[in-house]
Amino acid sequence: MLDIKWIRGNQEQVKAAALQKRVPCHVEELLVVDDKKRDLLMQVDQLRAERNRASEQIAMYMKQKQVSEAESLKEQVRGWNQKLSVLEPELAQMEQRFNTLMLTIPNLVSPETPIGESDEHNVELRVVGEKPTFAFDMRDHLQLGEALNMIDIARGVKVAGSRNYYLKGMGLYLHRAVQQLAIDLLTDRGFTVMDVPLMVREETLLNAAFFPAGKDQTYELPEEHTWLVGTSEGPLVSYFAGEIVDLSEGPIQLAAVSNCFRKEAGSAGRDVRGLYRVHQFAKVEQVILCGNDPDVADRLLQQITQNAEDLLALLELPYRVVAVCSGDMGAKNYKQFDIETWMPSRGAYGETHSSSSLLDFQARRSQLRYRDHEGNLRYYYTLNNTAVASPRILIPLLENHQQADGSIYIPPALRPYMRGLDAIPAP
Repeated sequence: MLDIKWIRGNQEQVKAAALQKRVPCHVEELLVVDDKKRDLLMQVDQLRAERNRASEQIAMYMKQKQVSEAESLKEQVRGWNQKLSVLEPELAQMEQRFNTLMLTIPNLVSPETPIGESDEHNVELRVVGEKPTFAFDMRDHLQLGEALNMIDIARGVKVAGSRNYYLKGMGLYLHRAVQQLAIDLLTDRGFTVMDVPLMVREETLLNAAFFPAGKDQTYELPEEHTWLVGTSEGPLVSYFAGEIVDLSEGPIQLAAVSNCFRKEAGSAGRDVRGLYRVHQFAKVEQVILCGNDPDVADRLLQQITQNAEDLLALLELPYRVVAVCSGDMGAKNYKQFDIETWMPSRGAYGETHSSSSLLDFQARRSQLRYRDHEGNLRYYYTLNNTAVASPRILIPLLENHQQADGSIYIPPALRPYMRGLDAIPAP
């Protein structure tokens, strides 16, 4: 969330960000509600202060047996209580409306972000690796996975409904291998790796700015008053929520491997074949908390993006990096890069990683603070990036590394996690 004082002085910039991100924004109403809230709060505080002073005076009168003076003052207190009985509910209602409106205000858009309406307007920054050419009839990941007894979509649908699957044998090994490779890479680069809660309170997803807009994509467990996470970013960001955390040793680097769950609302008919868009998957996520410095945040955004690129290099997969345009960027993000890996069956690059800088947008919601060199409390900047997400990454792994005899080449970096195999043998 943005600072209300800043919003008040920069209304046009807030409106421009909302327009660029194509999200509803009610700045004028927010400021009117804020004025009313402030006025009501001042009245309520004044009446409460008068009542407290009067209560002390009444106690003194009663102690001195000045009954008439005490009764007169009690009458005034009853009048103040009557006014408070009207004003306090009005204040609570106004505070609730203020909080609701504040949650709809999007983050700003960085000057480097291209302006556009959809992923068609994302800007390609670099292309890495050569697309494979096949001297044989190429098969897609599902054909390969079924032939090698690695993937079973039909029984996944039978057991759990659409967009579900089973991974078997080498399919499971490959799924686990890419995650462990990512964990080891991040551990070597100073990240603290965690196993995080998958069922979280609503405030966790509000703090991380996934709510309110993302509720339609999230599975709720109403009896538990919890929600299933769609990424471990939420619990990672909220790990230090409400705390003042020491930053003297530099940025805090956190990572988690977790299962993730998404409804994929609004995607009916899209990517229904195979593993591209499923309800349950696993991610290794990077989250960084750093000082309130845009230059440091920009450097770290490049760093976590490079972590993902280095992983793709180890997997020997061709990819490209794009600057995500304003209309395709999440409302919470200030700047975003996507990494898209080449998927031969699609004849196109498909998104496999997303890297974002949020400045202090999440930290204000989460009350994530530190003390600067002068001892002043400041809000952290937060950043996040996917190190790897599976089973989507299995699509390019299987398709790019298929061989003429039906086997799948395994890059050397994965072999220690694949029982030493250099290939998944043909059936």
